[in-house]
Amino acid sequence: MAERTTATRHPVEQRGFVSRSLENLIKVAALLVLSLVFSIAAEWTGMAVVWPDQGPRHSEAMLNAELEHLGQFKKSLLTGAPARFARRTANGFHELMYRKTGIETGLLWLAQRPANPGWLRRKLITAYRSIADYILAAMTITQVFAMRLCVLLLSAPAYFLLGLVAFTDGLAERDLRRWGGGRESSFVYHWAMRGVAPAVVAPWVIYLAVPFSVHPNWVVLPFAVLFSLLVAVVTSTFKKYL
Repeated sequence: MAERTTATRHPVEQRGFVSRSLENLIKVAALLVLSLVFSIAAEWTGMAVVWPDQGPRHSEAMLNAELEHLGQFKKSLLTGAPARFARRTANGFHELMYRKTGIETGLLWLAQRPANPGWLRRKLITAYRSIADYILAAMTITQVFAMRLCVLLLSAPAYFLLGLVAFTDGLAERDLRRWGGGRESSFVYHWAMRGVAPAVVAPWVIYLAVPFSVHPNWVVLPFAVLFSLLVAVVTSTFKKYL
């Protein structure tokens, strides 16, 4: 009976490289969209509760602070002018989301004050004036989000270099353990392996969604160091014999 059940069981579908890649890209895109939505929601909550007197000036101050932080980085392995690259990306992000879609044109139409507006337009103008500060803040936060995204992309070489050094050091420690008769610890290996992915994802979640200006070094470098330490532990505790 057990053999018959096993024979009628459907085979497990094997997904290819393309399907897995598309699935991962969709997950990354969904994560970025959620981070942007959370950033805007956090800014709106702050405008309503924490800094109601500042209004959209708070998001403008965040944008200027991000530009100042980026101005401290003169060169990068990916681009020769990080600040200029981030600024262009932020402007392109703004144009794609608000200008190409016609949202900015509609907002300018609502911001006008015609002499004799119709009943519908008068209602729309009144509604727009009540939420205009929140819309302006959302547009500015979108630029801040794009600039922070550029910072995280430009920090990728730091992860690669630190991970490469940690991987090399871990291989040396593994050889010493192998030839010296050291003990294996599968618990430490699996514990460190589970922490590698969160060490890479956490800066993207925290830095993109934090509702105040923070220097990228305070977010990127700690997690990059943690990532390298975990890679070193994973490599050094890998099983001695394959």
